[in-house]
Amino acid sequence: MNPRPCLIALALLTGCAQTPQQPAPPRAVDLSAVAPQPRPSGLATDWHQGAFMEIFVRAYQDSDGDGVGDLRGLTSRLDYLKELGVTGLWLMPVTASADHDHGYATTDFRAIERDYGTLEDFDELLRQAHARGIGVIIDYVVNHSSHEHPLFQAARADPQSPHRDWFVWSEEAPQGWDIWGKNPWYWAAAKPWEWPGELKDLPKPPPDAKGHYFGTFGPHMPDFNLKKAEVFNWHLSNLRFWLNRGLDGFRLDAVPHLVENNAKDWNDQPESRRLTKRLFDAISAYPGRYTVCEATAEPQAYSRPEVCGSAFAFGLERAILQAVQGKAETVGEIGRFFQTRPHRMATMLANHDIFAGARIWDQLQGDEARYKLAAASYLLQPGIPFIYYGEEIGLGGVTQLPGDGPIRGPMSWDGSANAGFTRAAAPFRPTAPNAATQNAAAQRADPNSLFHHYRGLLALRQQQRALRSGSYEGVQVEGPVLSYLRRSGGETLLVALNYSAQPQSLNRPERDARAVRVWPEAAPSLPAGVLPAWGAQVWLLEPGE
Repeated sequence: MNPRPCLIALALLTGCAQTPQQPAPPRAVDLSAVAPQPRPSGLATDWHQGAFMEIFVRAYQDSDGDGVGDLRGLTSRLDYLKELGVTGLWLMPVTASADHDHGYATTDFRAIERDYGTLEDFDELLRQAHARGIGVIIDYVVNHSSHEHPLFQAARADPQSPHRDWFVWSEEAPQGWDIWGKNPWYWAAAKPWEWPGELKDLPKPPPDAKGHYFGTFGPHMPDFNLKKAEVFNWHLSNLRFWLNRGLDGFRLDAVPHLVENNAKDWNDQPESRRLTKRLFDAISAYPGRYTVCEATAEPQAYSRPEVCGSAFAFGLERAILQAVQGKAETVGEIGRFFQTRPHRMATMLANHDIFAGARIWDQLQGDEARYKLAAASYLLQPGIPFIYYGEEIGLGGVTQLPGDGPIRGPMSWDGSANAGFTRAAAPFRPTAPNAATQNAAAQRADPNSLFHHYRGLLALRQQQRALRSGSYEGVQVEGPVLSYLRRSGGETLLVALNYSAQPQSLNRPERDARAVRVWPEAAPSLPAGVLPAWGAQVWLLEPGE
């Protein structure tokens, strides 16, 4: 398809895209008054209250034998995801990027990463996911682009360019800045994105150097000037491009960093929250859409409808994993978490960033009893759970790799060569060291596996509305035992978890009076009211509790 005859306004509404090979700098067109024209998804109105799977497409399934996962490969695995019980997918960046790996250095906000396929492949993924009752959200990076993006290339080449102030510039080198141990201002003439060493060791520019740009996350990802209305409106039109294709929402990356005011006031500024709210409102104008924000500084604030409506519950994952490793004082921390926080927060045990922790299998050294308790801890609490791909089978990390590489390895599908991920001689990254046992085929064949544990918990969430959207009350912590009630309408569930290597008695009068255990299905070999070591149980209380 030749995009050149396509008028800009028409392109924004119909999806006529720039080719990734020759991307022309897009015009800033404010389409805030244009009525949404979404493609109907057919999803249930509460689809996003189920569980999501976070997927790194590059590492999920290769369909064409080049050693790299792609959209067609993901589409071929949708039946597996439906069997597991997820109702949503979060795809890490699928747009064209300079790094051709993690994807957050965007070069074209409307094109699919070349290794992943085409826009037609993306549309087919949406159709097939929706046919299975699964919604799809994608990462969108508002804060920055790649240094290779044509807009930044134009801004760098000519100080008089109309796109110069689309990014944050200073002629002189600003002093006194420190973001995560580095000065975020870079001298463009030195091409700092080519520096092979640590950024803290980047040579300082000469005293008379002119033309410095700002990059919160490094010189290869320059920040947009989001105080400029034209830039922000361009982002809004990019969001609509995807929403008009039928996309079900977004995970908005690093939103507390949208605006930095000075060397002291740079993190989570009021302007960043106001801009995030405008993004949230634009997405929510489309029926049935879901937005979740990455906001490590104040996730509770970003989860409120006045800002983003949902944000990841950073800190809860740490408390859970410490509790299942025997740190008794964190049991109460788990219990208190949702007593003061919005229930629309997104929960997890781990994700694609190493700062959130290694693969769960590695953190727990393969102890499946503790692993299962960790899963129950967040899947039975309030919140919208996000499972990191492979977590449900105990995927191990590729520990010899640097940075985030260990937690972004290929999915293990079976015990064959390359774990069934690719038919290529070698995948883009080594397969997990435990692929022979912790693979999807072996896990599905074992009724006592992690896979079936996750599947059972997700089925319980779907069956019991109180677990998806009910209240959270009656929290009690007695030593290593955490228990609480989840209520919705006339339904009341009692949840109890034992963070101990020894069986523990549950002292809840309502359980003794009129409770029927609904999970797990297998009867415990212990007296009623006794929780097994590292065990969790759920009871349905009679109406009237």
